[in-house]
Amino acid sequence: MNLRDLVYGLYARRVEGRLDHAQVPKHIGVILDGNRRWAKASGGTPEQGHKAGADKIQELLGWCAETDVEVVTLWMLSTDNLNRPEEQLVPLLGIIENAVRALAADGRWRVHHAGTMDLLPARTQTVLKEAQEATRGNTGILVNVAVGYGGRQEIADAVRSLLLEHAERGTSFEELAEIVDVEHISEHLYTRGQPDPDLVIRTSGEQRLSGFMLWQSAHSEYYFCEVHWPAFRKVDFLRALRDYAARHRRYGT
Repeated sequence: MNLRDLVYGLYARRVEGRLDHAQVPKHIGVILDGNRRWAKASGGTPEQGHKAGADKIQELLGWCAETDVEVVTLWMLSTDNLNRPEEQLVPLLGIIENAVRALAADGRWRVHHAGTMDLLPARTQTVLKEAQEATRGNTGILVNVAVGYGGRQEIADAVRSLLLEHAERGTSFEELAEIVDVEHISEHLYTRGQPDPDLVIRTSGEQRLSGFMLWQSAHSEYYFCEVHWPAFRKVDFLRALRDYAARHRRYGT
């Protein structure tokens, strides 16, 4: 351990010691951004960047477990990412599949897929379904793996699901128009039954949502971190929690 690591370790312990666990967000969404830029700056390949980013996930979940976070949503692959050239997409999907298998094998987390399954290759679908089923009985953090995820796509899928459900019941469009409200749509989201994210963290310095959890994040707090995702440290995570705890959430009032 070099001097810099020692200093950061001491600082992280100081921040953690002052953290009020009663003010910790219960649901954190994370936009895992900057893998390729980290790799370029390090002289590596994009694939190495994605691999380093995948390895960082277990560290993050360990920090979340230490601070009583209950739900974590990880944006690992957007619907836009599916348009990348095959030579980029295939290795990325393989890395994501290995990361999901590792989450399931850990034994602590409950894995839940958030995204449009039909847009993904059959092998990726199988990995996600198997991880979800294998971890169903776990009692640890609920980990939403957002793979093939787009915020607009999620809302469209929710509305489609709502319409199909009421069509099966024989509800007319006029009757549905009379009763449909926010809660009806929420019940058909990928994260139905879960609390909305209290805090959304985006790494790499970008200050935009890019469509992440558009519906659920209406009242979320945002924390934008300059560091690229593979270089994200515990001290960065604790700073995000400290910043969140210092805010006064008004929920529009």
